[in-house]
Amino acid sequence: MSNKAVVYSKPGEVEIKDIGYPDLVLRDGPGVNPLNVGRKCNHGVIVKVIATNICGSDQHMVRGRTTAPSGLVLGHEITGEVIEAGSDVEFIQKGDIVSVPFNIACGRCENCRTQDTHICLNVNPDRPGSAYGYVDMGGWVGGQSEYVMVPYADFQLLKFPDKERALDKILDLTMLSDIFPTGYHGAYSAGVKMGSTVYVAGAGPVGLAAAHSAQLLGASVVIVGDLNEERLAQARSFGCETVNLREHDNLGEQIEQILGVPEVDCAVDAVGFEASGHGRDAGEAPATVLNSVMEVTKAGGRLGIPGLYVTGDPGAADQDAKEGTLKIRFGLGFAKAHHFVTGQTPVMKYNRDLMKAILSGRAQIAKAVNATIISMDEAPKGYKSFDGGASRKYVIDPHGIIRNRLHLDTAEVIR
Repeated sequence: MSNKAVVYSKPGEVEIKDIGYPDLVLRDGPGVNPLNVGRKCNHGVIVKVIATNICGSDQHMVRGRTTAPSGLVLGHEITGEVIEAGSDVEFIQKGDIVSVPFNIACGRCENCRTQDTHICLNVNPDRPGSAYGYVDMGGWVGGQSEYVMVPYADFQLLKFPDKERALDKILDLTMLSDIFPTGYHGAYSAGVKMGSTVYVAGAGPVGLAAAHSAQLLGASVVIVGDLNEERLAQARSFGCETVNLREHDNLGEQIEQILGVPEVDCAVDAVGFEASGHGRDAGEAPATVLNSVMEVTKAGGRLGIPGLYVTGDPGAADQDAKEGTLKIRFGLGFAKAHHFVTGQTPVMKYNRDLMKAILSGRAQIAKAVNATIISMDEAPKGYKSFDGGASRKYVIDPHGIIRNRLHLDTAEVIR
């Protein structure tokens, strides 16, 4: 059986290839850690992918800003139907519709037992933590494909309670694999509570998810900053205040115009290491966001940092940044007694509650991030559009299931 997938070929390019139907063994391939080759996964399942999304983290690799090898199968945001279960799987059954957390976690190590599934000790020989289709994450095959193998199924998979209801809400539920929990983690880690004023750096999908999450947590005002006016308009579409940092280089002044004071209670960095300086002529400056959020967050405030920072960036402007060493004003953070929370999001800590918020109608995450359906063959076009700043969250529909379910024709899908 064939299995078309989105594969990173070289900086700026992805292609569609047949990677072969998966089985319950981690085979050798591009990016697979030699110590992971041959791992038997009788605890795993084969998933027929219903939805798999293009993520900004994927885009870092496609731009050539990581050490990702050519041929790496992309995709860590996976929702689908279980079509085969390994002999050791007890509770997940064929036919279940499930969300796959992007963190790969064994459920047995010390960290997994304390819900720190983003730093599982048993899935990546290089370091704690793993993910599908991502550089230096152990080599687990990505899910921007028609079919994918998912290990540790009983522990990891979030089963939707009603298949028909899940398919009706699939554009929202597909966000549970990563960006909704990631945005929520950013807001929650920043200490957002009833009445909080919040600054979110970045109006990409994760930033928009963080802004929506801050609203769900009770924020009184959510301010989103970005250089892209189209993305800022998307933030305004669901009630956020915005600051165009291409037009205004003094963030504190802009916040003061909105709030009456030049600071917020808490902040979220949803940008990461490819940050740009503020102002019309500014270039890349990877510490900009971290320094600016410290400047505008009140003393004693918290900073949630779900934006991606890496230890290897071959495209960085200087040698320090190539190794993830940035010029951060840590003394400012110390003086203001800030709390910092960084790292991958432990998806399983949040996804069940967020699923309930979606199914009840409380959360409208697909609308907030402008979910846009594309076919597998349109994925290369989707990557280029997203890289160009399109304010959309591209959802790949490998089998046409979503299009058929929502009765969309081609003209409606490709907007």
